[in-house]
Amino acid sequence: MPLGSFTESFGAAVSCLSTSHLTDEVIRRSKRMILDTLGVGLLGTSTPVFNTVLQCSQQALENSKVWGRPGLSLPPQYAAFVNGVAVHSMDFDDTWHPATHPSGAVLPAVLALAETLPVKPSGLELLLAFNVGIEVQGRLLRFSKEAHNIPKRFHPPAVVGVMGSAAATAKLLGLPAAQSIAALAIACSSAGAPMANAATQTKPLHMGNAARGGLEATRLALLSLEGNTQILDLESGFGAFYPDYVPHPLAEVTPTSHYRWVLEDQNIAQKRFPAHLGMHWVADAAIEARAKFLDKCPNADLSQIKKITLRVPTSRYVDCPLPVSEHQARHSFQFNCCTALLDGEVTIETFSKSHMNRSALKEMLLKVQLENPQDNHSSFEKMYCEIAVETTQGEMFTARCNTFYGHWRKPLSHEDLVRKFRANASTVLSAEVVEGIIYTVDHLDTNQDCSMLWSYMHFNKHMMHRDECRSSQCNASLLNRSTFE
Repeated sequence: MPLGSFTESFGAAVSCLSTSHLTDEVIRRSKRMILDTLGVGLLGTSTPVFNTVLQCSQQALENSKVWGRPGLSLPPQYAAFVNGVAVHSMDFDDTWHPATHPSGAVLPAVLALAETLPVKPSGLELLLAFNVGIEVQGRLLRFSKEAHNIPKRFHPPAVVGVMGSAAATAKLLGLPAAQSIAALAIACSSAGAPMANAATQTKPLHMGNAARGGLEATRLALLSLEGNTQILDLESGFGAFYPDYVPHPLAEVTPTSHYRWVLEDQNIAQKRFPAHLGMHWVADAAIEARAKFLDKCPNADLSQIKKITLRVPTSRYVDCPLPVSEHQARHSFQFNCCTALLDGEVTIETFSKSHMNRSALKEMLLKVQLENPQDNHSSFEKMYCEIAVETTQGEMFTARCNTFYGHWRKPLSHEDLVRKFRANASTVLSAEVVEGIIYTVDHLDTNQDCSMLWSYMHFNKHMMHRDECRSSQCNASLLNRSTFE
């Protein structure tokens, strides 16, 4: 197929990529991403914003399962929406470079669609669709230098995530190139959300809207709705989101060609605690400074701290001196610094009202001053955090974090990733179901029917559906791993 435009090259690639193009490294890394995303999504089903959008979405007919809600289903686009909101509701989901949260916009859409198909996809087909959605996001982000920096104008999942969702669901449906292009064009009209809504309850909606918008775009393309066939070429198309947008064609894909995935060259950051990625540099530096302080003064009172200087990049939406909500706290250099100094860690409980309202924390927040050195770039690839803690006795304790544990340069070990998943998922699921998901994801590439994956996600140990509680066969199937093979 001759490629007459950049957009056509994307449509052709989405149409032609097959499971044979997946490499062992892409499969390994994407399975880690899937497991992590499912865990944070399950944890997110307990949040107020999830419950709010769930109530809004229950007004339609039922089709696809809602994670963590036994017996409750929604039309697939709404299931993708509420499950996508769950993934990002605590800012606990994965982060890529150039900056975006890639998995949360794609996986909820793919699973919601897969559940409705008359012939259920194999695990390898699910992996392919997921990776096509991740790939499109990675390629689009590389067409802009601005996108490499911490975002200032648009929240990236709302820009590239909806395009990834459209590409992934188009792949899962087996759409030809022309309809894949239409899906991307339609999705582009659902793209974009301002960074002004960061640190608010609206920010998780960006992820849900991306998952829903991409899936809706694909379903509309399937019904022959058309969009601009040059959507990725034009300054007034996808180029509207990045003033320095310079697109490049994707390599032509044939059944026998090798394809180099972005995911092979750029690993993923997976977080240890639920907060904006920049907070992880701050927490690690603060924990190191605390250790130095207590090592020299083991009986010292942290109230003896007189001044705290943080040297971080310039970024307005994560400069929140006195946060009053959990969402502001997740986006506050100052809050995460002081919490790490007081507690020696940052956890899920850190953002609870009881922790946020501590008098010691509020007093310490008043002692923090931010500095923005010129060499500290606003980029998750290049930034660092330095902390200087000065005591009332005039002593100084300093620390610097260049790369936190969980960053793509220093990824979580498989054991720690699984431990994170177990901790998150077990807030909603029984131990048997948690282990079932781990096993299913680990064997996705050899699984001929992955329907058990979304079935597992439907459970909730606190609110089992009446019919499911009465079914002894259900519990038996959870332990029958032969059904995966």
